[in-house]
Amino acid sequence: MCDPGNVREVVDTGPDFIGFIFYPGSKRYIGDFPDKLLLQQVPPGIQRTGVFVNENIEKVLKVASQFMLEVIQLHGNETVEYCSFVRSSGYKVIKTFGVDRDFDFKGLDAYQEACDYFLFDNKADMHGGTGVKFNWDKLADYHFNKPFILSGGIGPEDVKILKAIRHKAFFAVDINSRFETITGFKNSAIVNSFIKELKTIK
Repeated sequence: MCDPGNVREVVDTGPDFIGFIFYPGSKRYIGDFPDKLLLQQVPPGIQRTGVFVNENIEKVLKVASQFMLEVIQLHGNETVEYCSFVRSSGYKVIKTFGVDRDFDFKGLDAYQEACDYFLFDNKADMHGGTGVKFNWDKLADYHFNKPFILSGGIGPEDVKILKAIRHKAFFAVDINSRFETITGFKNSAIVNSFIKELKTIK
């Protein structure tokens, strides 16, 4: 999210989290001196989430305090110790992992006590989203109880298949490029329809 007006529109759709990217290498980077209105539009009940990639930990905590973040999403090669330190500083931690057919979920065991959630995205050489799904059948190999967020190429047309996933640890979905009109600007009407349909129990 990069535009205060668009943030206002999106929060009205009722997301549980709303993300702001503090990684300069991203085309959705909110800038070195972001408008504080961006985050001030987010009301209580929607968790303000900052996305960082291999950032200096002191800077992460400084930014988190400055912008009143509640959740830190770590999208790089952050260690267990790094995640634990951020979590012990009072923030919820989402640790992202890129998944391909050879990914071994057993390697996440050490991160369980250091994170609140895992986020599974399509594996890519570059940091950031690819807009491409990985093979969700791979989730059958995930046997931990730590809640996970599913990401990567999710679009409005995926509601039915998402609702059909019955994994006990499946917690949430992360949406981004497939809901944009231009980079960093979400179509709030499509987001609203998606959230309502996804949360409807049938």
